[in-house]
Amino acid sequence: MTDRRSKIAVVTGAGSGIGRAVAVELLRHGWSVALAGRRAGTLEETAALVPEGTALAVRTDVSRPEDVDALFAAVVERFGRVDLLFNNAGTFGPGGVPVEEDLPYDAWRHVVDTNLDGAFLCAQAAYRRMKEQDPQGGRIINNGSVSAHTPRPHSVAYTATKHALTGLTRSLSLDGRPYRIAVGQIDIGNAATDMTARMRTGALQANGEVAPEPVMDVADVARTVRHMAELPLEANVQFATVLATGMPYIGRG
Repeated sequence: MTDRRSKIAVVTGAGSGIGRAVAVELLRHGWSVALAGRRAGTLEETAALVPEGTALAVRTDVSRPEDVDALFAAVVERFGRVDLLFNNAGTFGPGGVPVEEDLPYDAWRHVVDTNLDGAFLCAQAAYRRMKEQDPQGGRIINNGSVSAHTPRPHSVAYTATKHALTGLTRSLSLDGRPYRIAVGQIDIGNAATDMTARMRTGALQANGEVAPEPVMDVADVARTVRHMAELPLEANVQFATVLATGMPYIGRG
């Protein structure tokens, strides 16, 4: 921690996977954390993992502006400020669907609404509070993906939104400079969560083969996010990539 005062974080998608791991890591190291997600029950389960921590569970659909406004109003009412937003909520959408065949527009729209629109809405709400609060400033960390750089087959909606998140990160980082708002991005590959369970048994490769892929402990992602979060605002990890060492990402696999 950069000081003795408890810092305030908002973690979206905190009911499972990477969001849960990051929230637990922050809670265990003295942060107060607002847990945001679609299912109240899973948010309460996350909070119960650190019973001595200070957590606030707020059921939130990040694609709905009114939900996002209510989330940040609840955070400010409870904690008084926002020091960190981990913009993590996301969905892969239909897997293995060729773009020219059966990818429904509604499925495309759901991925865009959640991964991109939701990230923008949360970043905008956090930015407004960070700009106005005293002391001014804060940090936003967007959860990108290695798909922001290297797509998987049949992942057009997910990949497009993760490319777009990189643009969101760059633009917010530039615009935040005058207000001590630091914005960075973590690109994650094959963290062991429910979303990546299929990687261990077989994932479609670019050459058409199906092959198992290595995964890494999601706790390693959480520690990386906390390192980024606890830097002084005068320093920023602009982009970080954390992945399972042997996954087919660099070179030809």
